[in-house]
Amino acid sequence: MKPRIRRAQVGLFVLAALAGGQVRAADAQTTLSGTVTDAAGKPVAHAVVHVTTAAGTDAGQASTNATGHFALEAVPPGTYALVVSAQGYATATQMASVSAGHPASVTLALKQDGTLDVEVDAKRLDEARNGLLPETGSSIYRITQADIQTMPQGENTPLNQVLLQAPGVADDSYGQLHVRGDHADLQYRLNGILIPEPISGFGQSLDTHIIDQVNLLTGALPAEYGYRTAGIIDITTKSGDLGDGGAIDVYGGSHQTLQTSADVYGSKGDLTYFFSGSLGENNLGIEAPTSDPDPLHDHTRQGNGFGYMSYLINPLTRVSLMVGTAANQFQLPDTPGLTPQYTLAGVPNFNSADLNETQSELNNFAVVALQGTNGAALDYQVAFFTRYTRTQFNPDPTGDLIFNGVASNDFHSDTDDGLQADTTWRLNDHHTIRAGVLLQQDHADFNDAVSVFPVDAAGNQTSDVPTTIDDASSKTGYLYSVYVQDEWKINGRLTLNYGLRYDGMNEYVQASQLDPRIGAVFKLTPTTTLHAGYARYFTPPSMELVASTTIGRYVGTTNQSQVTQNDPVEPERDDYYDVGITQRFGSDLTVGLDAYYKKAHDLLDLGQFGTALIYTPFNYAYGRVYGVELTTNYRHGNVSAYLNVAFSRSQGKDVDSAQFNFDSAELAFIANHWVFLDHDQRVTASLGGAYTWGRTTFTMDGTIGSGLREGFANTGKLPLYTQFNLSVIQHLNAPLIGKVDARVVLVNAFGDVYELRDGSGIGVYAPQYGPYRAVYAGITKFF
Repeated sequence: MKPRIRRAQVGLFVLAALAGGQVRAADAQTTLSGTVTDAAGKPVAHAVVHVTTAAGTDAGQASTNATGHFALEAVPPGTYALVVSAQGYATATQMASVSAGHPASVTLALKQDGTLDVEVDAKRLDEARNGLLPETGSSIYRITQADIQTMPQGENTPLNQVLLQAPGVADDSYGQLHVRGDHADLQYRLNGILIPEPISGFGQSLDTHIIDQVNLLTGALPAEYGYRTAGIIDITTKSGDLGDGGAIDVYGGSHQTLQTSADVYGSKGDLTYFFSGSLGENNLGIEAPTSDPDPLHDHTRQGNGFGYMSYLINPLTRVSLMVGTAANQFQLPDTPGLTPQYTLAGVPNFNSADLNETQSELNNFAVVALQGTNGAALDYQVAFFTRYTRTQFNPDPTGDLIFNGVASNDFHSDTDDGLQADTTWRLNDHHTIRAGVLLQQDHADFNDAVSVFPVDAAGNQTSDVPTTIDDASSKTGYLYSVYVQDEWKINGRLTLNYGLRYDGMNEYVQASQLDPRIGAVFKLTPTTTLHAGYARYFTPPSMELVASTTIGRYVGTTNQSQVTQNDPVEPERDDYYDVGITQRFGSDLTVGLDAYYKKAHDLLDLGQFGTALIYTPFNYAYGRVYGVELTTNYRHGNVSAYLNVAFSRSQGKDVDSAQFNFDSAELAFIANHWVFLDHDQRVTASLGGAYTWGRTTFTMDGTIGSGLREGFANTGKLPLYTQFNLSVIQHLNAPLIGKVDARVVLVNAFGDVYELRDGSGIGVYAPQYGPYRAVYAGITKFF
């Protein structure tokens, strides 16, 4: 027997046992028969069928006749593994269940090229993994690798800008995204496995080059999704399942931008792999605080690495390893002409254009996962994950004291370890049961050294000699959850997904909640689909951001707060409703309309309340978020286009935690008035299209926003803004150079200079301007 067949049988022994197969008494024996064909459906003669019991014993062997038929008589009831081999064909495996008095029959198809084994098995396991992730009742927007490659910047488009092309996603400074009126609250998954969020910063933690497809799920989510629920960013990574290859990419242009990227993928026997890395630098690291197209002190260096390896233990089981890293260094841009606010001994003059603030960020993660299927009723995935993230803000010790009265050296780190397990059991043709658990441990460290001046009771500086206050703490916390749900296919048109999820936390506060979830999809006609859902959500604050600052240490200094109240940050609790319709017009055009409403208690929001870009969570006692989204997608031949328009409203009332971050007048106003959240934007739109003519592709995309909030208690609104990007891509495939893509890109083609932030509003520290007009060029060589 071939070694590969023997490995397949050993793996199938375990899966058959999991399926509950037991050999019964001989008096209930029956017949196990079947047919073996090739990929075209033609019979395969002289194929050998090995049959094995769940206990691992040999249950018989048969050969196919000229019509591809085989039969084993007197087979006891139970679950069996069938391994079929034939000369010139790849091995095939299948599970079969035999019932007393009921002959069993199976059909197996063989592929002629044995080198396709890895591809076939990987595809089978990918389909099983997708079966663990239902989308019933929620809204989903898919962006494929082909879609990304036809964006103006292609795979050099940062992930946040890729997601901006989805409906209901609003842009903000420092690479932030707001989905359906929430501040962050995004959950990232790689190949179905949750990747814990890093400490907030300027850089993107995941590189677009690793994406095969990214789905954005929003709305009333099934029970398996918890904690971060504004949007599930579900990324399927590239792999080496389909053969060997790779690419090298060089991209650069305005603002002294230069980025190089490379990836390689392939397979060696039962092992497949994909590795990707990128390094880059430019002089427009973050949004500048002025409209100057060449901002001062805004250099950045960024690097990303990712690796994915999977090994087929047998045709129905694989183990995989994912590792990733992102290391980023940023200068914080300067604003010339600022007026000094404080005096520092020995420094008579200081130019604000010479400030030297920097921030470094690191995010590492690793995942080991075991995934399998019995080929029929059971799919499972068990994953262990770990993540380490840290952020270091380095002030200008002289300039920050002179202009802000505070120079804070901030170091925050967080280590996260966890276990995620998901299973799917297809009970019958109508019911699919899914269940799972998540256990997660966080350990956060905070170490701040804050230089301040002493002040009198009126807040006036009393000495030009600063003092330094050390503020350090650490905390270990736990999250835990369990869910169960049933996907009930009532008939060919109506599917109902209902379940329960229990979430608990033991961090700075202890809390838990049992959440019902229900969603329905109804095919009104072959081209019209309705969906609706309700979900109860439980959202803990990000523990790595909730530092236990001792406010009393800063009394009598330039870092003291007007308000001394500091109630603990609580988890947000929501009731979420979603309803929508999708209509296809022919095979080219799809239009969707979706509406949602969220009623929140202890609504979570984030704010930047100091010079360091480390956000602080706080709660509004009451919150309400609602909106409507319109999506359109058109594809015909060499033309594609899309348009998304969203209307939303996000409001909160009465800040009831971390109150010391607010001044007393603003806090009193919010206590008695509904206020717009700082990230509220009434209208958000995205659009794009591509046209291919011969070997040339012309492409564009754009975003439009009615403006984020500003002013006292967010009572004002910034002006409308637009940004459009254009590109021409030339596809070459010549004998000497091989397959190459070259592109020229124009970012912000119409030169619209606009403010994302003006430095005012709740939790907004400084102005930020959108990107300036810029020209880039890139070349990608495929192998």
